Amino acid sequence: VQLVESGGGSVQAGGSLRLSCVQSGRSYGSYCMAWFRQAVGAQREEVAALIGSTEIRYIDSVKGRFTISRGGPTLYLQMNNLKPEDSGMYYCASEFWVGSPCATVRDFTFWGQGTHVAVSS
Repeated sequence: VQLVESGGGSVQAGGSLRLSCVQSGRSYGSYCMAWFRQAVGAQREEVAALIGSTEIRYIDSVKGRFTISRGGPTLYLQMNNLKPEDSGMYYCASEFWVGSPCATVRDFTFWGQGTHVAVSS
């Protein structure tokens, strides 16, 4: 399984970016997919996740600003009203085991290489 992210960049506060992650290498879909971010010197944290066919989860700091969605093999993260604290490396993650909590780094087997987001004030 391969995950390839794109869409990162540098924007001013208040701007928008749309991240994409294309998954390949398996004929059936994953149980859950998520976007994680990691700021310099910080731990990698889950920002948004799609679990099963109906559950969507966001961390509080991005609710109302970020939207996670999926179209076929591609996972998206629409990020609006970006803030400097949203800066960091964004990673796409995928897990096929239906028993996974899909909440932390160790719950996911497959990872992309990351795409960088920089938000200036």
